[in-house]
Amino acid sequence: MKYLIMVQGTQAEYEGMAGKASETSPAWSEEEVQAVYAYMGALNDDLAETGEMIDGQGLAEPARTRLVTVDADGKPVITDGPYGETKEVLAGYWVLDCASLERVTEIAEHVSRCPQPEGAARRAVVIRPIMDGSAGDC
Repeated sequence: MKYLIMVQGTQAEYEGMAGKASETSPAWSEEEVQAVYAYMGALNDDLAETGEMIDGQGLAEPARTRLVTVDADGKPVITDGPYGETKEVLAGYWVLDCASLERVTEIAEHVSRCPQPEGAARRAVVIRPIMDGSAGDC
């Protein structure tokens, strides 16, 4: 079965990883950032080796986001940058093909142990099954 694993983040956390501390995120050192990349790179390599990895990407900071909606007249409304009503955004994801929910949960637990500096928020790792169009999906 295919699953989507999602990791949430905030603009302040992206800024912390760029070395700018805030009330909600410490400033990360270059070594701490590199430790995250090494940890995630090793995880991605392991998932590719087992054949479970379909795709996985880190996403750009919320400040580089574009939100497209339509107004009551059906005209596009385009907003650049982080939008006030959003506290967390999708920071990264994996699309995996795993034999069981238990296996993908094991992987999500591994993701949740990613190194980070003291004081950084621990975000939940979300698992969502990907619907394949069969009758049992709805």
